[in-house]
Amino acid sequence: MMQNELLELKDVCLKQQNNIILEDISIKINKGEFIYFVGKTGSGKSSLLKSLYGDINIDKGDVFFNSMSLKKMRRKSILELRRRIGIIFQDFELLMDRSIEDNLKFVMKATGWKGKKAINDAIEELLSKVDMTGKAKSFPHLISGGEQQRVAIARALINDPEIIIADEPTGNLDPETSSKIMSLIKQVAGQEKTVIMATHDYDIIKKFPGRIITFENKSIQEKA
Repeated sequence: MMQNELLELKDVCLKQQNNIILEDISIKINKGEFIYFVGKTGSGKSSLLKSLYGDINIDKGDVFFNSMSLKKMRRKSILELRRRIGIIFQDFELLMDRSIEDNLKFVMKATGWKGKKAINDAIEELLSKVDMTGKAKSFPHLISGGEQQRVAIARALINDPEIIIADEPTGNLDPETSSKIMSLIKQVAGQEKTVIMATHDYDIIKKFPGRIITFENKSIQEKA
């Protein structure tokens, strides 16, 4: 594995209820790359993303994260791996019955954060990063979709992940808000973080160029 290589998918096959979704998928992903997974609904983009953080089992082949085999990882190691991956969902997946700060605290406590001051200071910094300062006490249903996605980005950054996986993060947003959210993702990712994003919004890809991998007929192709 090359020094700056972060992820390698080797001959990966994914199945759902005996139906093959993807077959013989091989990709190498380097640190700091911004990658788009592009394809129609049902082409396997989301399934492949889920296999990267251990939410869907790989039927054949393997995924290597920093040279470690995902297939051979024990449950404890998979939980540790998940901490190094920040996930942004299309429908935000915030807990509606608690405030924004309590949404962040929930994930922090679940991933082993300790100390009231450390947690509160980190929340302040995270909300500042996503331009949501002063909104800590608000509830998700009282803020806009764009603001909810900002909170979801803050949540993805809690453990300073190496990889950000974004599954149609602008799918429920209008074009102007989508553009702002993409600028934010690019900004928080910087040069160090790898971003893998599923989308079918070609305007976004034009505006924010990256490496493009297209999904079709249970297979993938790199777009030059």
